[in-house]
Amino acid sequence: MKKKLCYTLILFLFTQVMEAQCAMCRAVVEQGGKEMAEGINLGIIYLMAFPYIIVGVVAYLFYRNWKKGNS
Repeated sequence: MKKKLCYTLILFLFTQVMEAQCAMCRAVVEQGGKEMAEGINLGIIYLMAFPYIIVGVVAYLFYRNWKKGNS
């Protein structure tokens, strides 16, 4: 258990801020400027957020219905 905790801490302590892109997005960004790169990165984050929001809403509805059933 201590090894896993140490490895996890090492992973979180020695990370750098990274913004990953697919090969096609990278090619477009290299031709454009900094503003285009920021826009594409924000678009990626925007698309990434929706699955988490959907899972959160479904979990909340499940919890609420489960709580009503136990009352």
